[in-house]
Amino acid sequence: MSGNQAPMRERAKAFFEDLQDRICAEIERLDGKQKFREDRWEYAPSGEASLRSGGGGGITRVIAEGAVFEKGGVNTSAVAGRLPEKMAQRMKVGEGDFFACGISLVLHPRSPHVPTVHMNMRYLEVQPDDGSPLDGWFGGGADLTPYYLNRDDAKHFHQALKQACDAHDPEHYPRFKQWCDEYFVVKHRGEARGVGGIFFDYLRGNLEGDFPFVQDAGNAFLAAYPPIVERRMHDAYDDAQRQWQLVRRGRYVEFNLVYDRGTLFGLETKGRIESILMSLPPHVSWVYDHQPEPGSPEAELVAVLREPVAWV
Repeated sequence: MSGNQAPMRERAKAFFEDLQDRICAEIERLDGKQKFREDRWEYAPSGEASLRSGGGGGITRVIAEGAVFEKGGVNTSAVAGRLPEKMAQRMKVGEGDFFACGISLVLHPRSPHVPTVHMNMRYLEVQPDDGSPLDGWFGGGADLTPYYLNRDDAKHFHQALKQACDAHDPEHYPRFKQWCDEYFVVKHRGEARGVGGIFFDYLRGNLEGDFPFVQDAGNAFLAAYPPIVERRMHDAYDDAQRQWQLVRRGRYVEFNLVYDRGTLFGLETKGRIESILMSLPPHVSWVYDHQPEPGSPEAELVAVLREPVAWV
């Protein structure tokens, strides 16, 4: 903190909540039918945490059964408590009290021609018990999960994120794009969750310099995703294409429940379960040994998911 600026935790929280408002307004405009349901909740950790710095809460907003979006959530939270020992070890930080705030969104469109999208931006602090200095860092990312591959859409999404990265460091995009390709992988399937985007974590040491980047990366969502929705939302589809969408959603669920760091952090810190699992789609299918027809558009997508592509 410098001068008369508010602590980073306050500025980060304010930005994430403002971004939530702007994204929700745009999603409601695109859908044209449904509005977000809002739940404001309080974080009440149990046990030792309640005797220390536990507390906070969040704003969960969910849209369902819309004209364009079958289900989606745009959540913010700001919580503090005792960092579980297992999480401290996993995060490679000292045991102590934590503060975490952020925004997390997942949107599942109705049409298989409109990609699912995810974004998460977060700020975390840990005050170690051993008296060492406060440890704070940013993390986040955004990625696109299409059911049918449209290369122009993938290029557009990546270009918007690259522009936000390039404004701060020309090494950000190639580094964070590779990190995304390596992170959003359904390892037991040997395929990526989608066509990627950017992913970063543990940006520490220069919070004042990193915060503007996080703001630009978060704001880039509005340039990256809504234009894709507008181009594809009226495309016709049939029952077979819908079934393929449900099968691919199963892969999405597998990643979120097995590998996703945000899901694991929320569960380990006894977060609000409805907010944590809002990322799951309303309808999904697991078909035994499902294989796309060789040479089909479905097979084209799977081929790309098995080998990262340089989109821009």
